Amino acid sequence: QGYFVYDSKKAGAVTVSHLRFSPRPINATYLIRRASFVACHQFQFMESRDVLSQAAKGGTFLLNSPFSADEVWDQLPQDAQQQIIDKQLKFYVVDAWRLANESGLGGRINTVMQTCFFALSGILSRDESIAQIKDAIQKTYGKRGESLVRRNYEAVDQALLAMQQVQVPDSATSQTRRRPPVPDGSPDFVRRVTGVILAGMGDHLPVSALPVDGTFMTGTSRYEKRSIAQTIPIWDPEICIQCGLCAFVCPHAAIRSKAYEPGCLSEQPAGFQSREVSGKDLPGHVMTIQVAPDDCTGCGVCVDVCPARSKEVARHKAINMEPKEAHLNQERDNYDFFLSLPELDRSLVRHDQVKGSQMLLPLFEYSGACAGCGETPYLKLLSQLFGDRMLVANATGCSSIFGGNLPTTPWAVNQDGRGPAWSNSLFEDNAEFGLGMRLAVNHRSELARHRLTQLRDQLDTALVDAILSADLNTEVGITEQRGRVERLRPQVRGIDSGASRELLASLDYLVRKSVWIIGGDGWAYDIGFGGLDHVLASGHDVNILVLDTEVYSNTGGQASKSTPRAAIAKFAASGKGIRKKDLGMIAVDYGHVYVAKIAMGANPNQTIKAFEEAESYRGPSIIIAYSP
Repeated sequence: QGYFVYDSKKAGAVTVSHLRFSPRPINATYLIRRASFVACHQFQFMESRDVLSQAAKGGTFLLNSPFSADEVWDQLPQDAQQQIIDKQLKFYVVDAWRLANESGLGGRINTVMQTCFFALSGILSRDESIAQIKDAIQKTYGKRGESLVRRNYEAVDQALLAMQQVQVPDSATSQTRRRPPVPDGSPDFVRRVTGVILAGMGDHLPVSALPVDGTFMTGTSRYEKRSIAQTIPIWDPEICIQCGLCAFVCPHAAIRSKAYEPGCLSEQPAGFQSREVSGKDLPGHVMTIQVAPDDCTGCGVCVDVCPARSKEVARHKAINMEPKEAHLNQERDNYDFFLSLPELDRSLVRHDQVKGSQMLLPLFEYSGACAGCGETPYLKLLSQLFGDRMLVANATGCSSIFGGNLPTTPWAVNQDGRGPAWSNSLFEDNAEFGLGMRLAVNHRSELARHRLTQLRDQLDTALVDAILSADLNTEVGITEQRGRVERLRPQVRGIDSGASRELLASLDYLVRKSVWIIGGDGWAYDIGFGGLDHVLASGHDVNILVLDTEVYSNTGGQASKSTPRAAIAKFAASGKGIRKKDLGMIAVDYGHVYVAKIAMGANPNQTIKAFEEAESYRGPSIIIAYSP
């Protein structure tokens, strides 16, 4: 019998498997409270979760550890050591990551951990379990080729040889304790509610602790610090050509680029790296590319796209994946300092180039998307370009799962408290939902202009005229308009009338809003196509971003109308018999729709250009973004 408790993270998700084995029917309707066998497949969970709370006395504990049997005891938190002693647990370790890597399986440790489980649990004899595992490997991977089967066989054989029993001392000697689920200094709500849920203790929260109206803070993914990567990218400024591609493609905004004045480095930690900004755009500035070591997923996409190579050291680039443990403390200090550096004035850099765009603050960060996700870089870029005035209608799918996860969300705000306003309706009505947002914005904007004109004689007339005639087509124009609105606000507060109160409630709508309707190909090509077609035909100023993975991603891999001819998906193994639906040409046929197809990895600058053009076009626009 199996019960599984898991979250909706798509990379580094915490899954707790409650497994019972018996020759007789099992009718237990509850989770295991006393487990004779406990395995922890991610060492970092020992630092953040009470892994051994349900271990039974005299049970067995298996830990996937980069440390050997002689070293691992000193690396455990003190309370975990005490639990092992008090419960008299038989303690085993295996370095599954190393074995999987040496066997050519990359980061896939399931074969190693499964082998160790059956060897220790006694459910089957060792010989029988090994035979069954190898038979399952042949059935599962045989069609992928003999080489893959052989590598899995090797991992099975090496797992038993590498597994070691730890001699448990008589006393707990560690000076470290489990770190809290969220960092010290987090907001009160994050510590009282979000942190408890992240620790897997949400069932213990009283109803009184939760918001009455269900409102949760945004930008809370920054407090998770899941630290799931085994390797992280380390920047070499001597080789870097400052192209910005590493930050551009990072799916989790874990690599940041920032330019600042040299005087900001007076209190830099030892080991913090920087160099002068090249080119003519930012004279007198220095820049840093910095990784967030606890937020990186270790996908390595940044290294793959880096074009700068060392002429002296083979395979050494301007950014390189290195073991996290060797750099963790240093990079934590570096990243904290990096975040304390002032954000660059947005008007100083070009937004239509990769380098300049990546010096803008991302307002979509540290999501729960898959390592190497092809969708999130587009959302991050969108938030960098327009995030402080953006409204998002998000279709159900991958982007709504990692975009609106409970208890944390990656949509964030800037230092002024501005950020994307995000909402998710149904799968099938997202386009209509977004059109409703556009109509609401139009109404609020028209109301604000009407009331402002009505109250003109009671306000600073020159300021009112400047607001009503402002050019809002540029970043500078929008920034200046915000300043005018803030100067107007106290004047409006000084008038006591119904019209002034309506104007005060709608003042922010005097600044141009950017409405985006976002979803995957399953929504745009299939389930929500009728609504999407209706919205395109309406002529209203909405921007549609289709994250085209060419398959139903969130539900596991079924073919969609976007899947190309002959393509094989996980749940469409026989291949696609007809060609891909041409959504772009359908939109072009209207004649009044801006249409673009983009592929970030193929042409980064064209990707940015399409975003800028679509947003500036005062009518419906659709961008079909290839998101492998």
